Amino acid sequence: MSTQALPSEPGPARRTVVAAVGGVGLAAALAACGDSDSSDSAKTSGDGGTGGAAGSGAGAAGGGVLAKTADIPQGGGKVFADQGVVVTQPTAGTFKAFSATCTHQGCMVKDVADGTINCPCHGSKYDPATGSVTAGPAPRPLPAKTIKVEGDSIKLA
Repeated sequence: MSTQALPSEPGPARRTVVAAVGGVGLAAALAACGDSDSSDSAKTSGDGGTGGAAGSGAGAAGGGVLAKTADIPQGGGKVFADQGVVVTQPTAGTFKAFSATCTHQGCMVKDVADGTINCPCHGSKYDPATGSVTAGPAPRPLPAKTIKVEGDSIKLA
């Protein structure tokens, strides 16, 4: 009686396929968890006047006009999602800017209403004058952004 070897299966081994699929899943998960928050927190410093930390707005960075002062209501504010910034006017003529990314889980804040900057995802609320948390679950204040008010124009610095 003779023994014959069985032909091997064509294609990659099952172990190779499982490892490759796991690697792709891990890469996708890491990409989704990007570090958009780290660039803001690394640049935080206050100026006590019209903003705080150096920011990186897309279209208005480097001196481009973000808004007119008349666009920002006194006691309120406006979210500029494309630039990732929220600008407020807590008192007449005082303009502040903060990151528009909630410090809880990275959602974009929705609006400035009823005296707070509001995140729609889990209900976090922030003070429009300081960016500090007024209602959780956000663990940290919104990082300040630097703006310049020149005449009736508000620019990201």
